[in-house]
Amino acid sequence: MRPASGDEADAAAANRVDANANRLYLDPLFRGAYPEDVLQDYQPFSDFFFVRDGDLDLISAPMDFLGVNYYMRHTVIDGRKETETKTAMRFSDLRVATVLPEGVETTAMGWGIEPDGLTELLLRLDREYTKLPLYVTENGAVFNDYADPEGGVDDEERVAYLDAHFRAAHEAICQGVDLRGYQVWSLLDNFEWAEGYSKRFGIVYVDYVTQRRIPKMSAHWYAEVIRRNGLEDNS
Repeated sequence: MRPASGDEADAAAANRVDANANRLYLDPLFRGAYPEDVLQDYQPFSDFFFVRDGDLDLISAPMDFLGVNYYMRHTVIDGRKETETKTAMRFSDLRVATVLPEGVETTAMGWGIEPDGLTELLLRLDREYTKLPLYVTENGAVFNDYADPEGGVDDEERVAYLDAHFRAAHEAICQGVDLRGYQVWSLLDNFEWAEGYSKRFGIVYVDYVTQRRIPKMSAHWYAEVIRRNGLEDNS
């Protein structure tokens, strides 16, 4: 999360989203407590009566690693600015919205493509929360894939997306993050929570009528990266 401007209201808005999407989970895991600002924000609705004695001790028990899902960075504005700014996503209950920075490309879901946000996230986790090994457990993108008359699926956009995010992950390693692994989302085109079969995340194309599987360009590219044990040098 980052504020869209230097405005204090935007900074507070970004902090609210971060508190609910990130710190609400990370703080109990690594600090044995819920964030104080979250507790205050929820005060009118709940006193967290459901948290029982001993719960936080169990939640903060030692772990072997932390899995991290990353798809996009949220650039946040105060909700009162919605009428004057084109918003990408709304968090009405938090009184905030997100905007797409100028010039940022998007996936077919309309999500901004900002791989350096992955570097930021991994560095933050390493420096603010834990020195445990980290794994990127989900990272990927939706594009409008189709099988061409020759039977191939040339998803060049996904190749570019994955290449950029691999490099972002490598940058975090270069800065000292103990990143041990990466899993692309996803192997196959799949049924998405709110989108059904209309959005394709896979590196393998699924013909839903015949159930035929077609490895996309990104699958062949990914296999080559694994065989080479690294990306090609762009310098």
